[in-house]
Amino acid sequence: MLHNSSAALVSRLDGYERAVEVGVGRRPAVAAGLAARGVDVVATDVHRREMPPGVSFAREDVTDPDPPRYDSADVVYALRCPPELQRPLVNAARLGDADCFFTTLGADPAVVPADPETLDGVTLFRARTDGPGSG
Repeated sequence: MLHNSSAALVSRLDGYERAVEVGVGRRPAVAAGLAARGVDVVATDVHRREMPPGVSFAREDVTDPDPPRYDSADVVYALRCPPELQRPLVNAARLGDADCFFTTLGADPAVVPADPETLDGVTLFRARTDGPGSG
């Protein structure tokens, strides 16, 4: 069963065909929830991680992304994304002209141009990937 905020994130990101979760860590609930809804999900992390059924894994550092991984992505997202990785996240999303979403940890700010929305107690930022100052 998904935590309320994870369920809200899954509902918000449902509808995309191919997703890349950057920095999945040990919390693949959103990736698994999307996969259960038929979304093709690849989760990345700098450390090898075991993923639930339906979620592919790739070891990768978002500061040095593999362009083909993002080329066909519709959405790229990161949960608990620290400020120093927000710009690389946006740049990775641009590789596939994908929508880009992220949440932050605690009081960390969004340091890239982004529009916030609140989903069941969590703030989800949609990065602006096409305007001035977005890169």
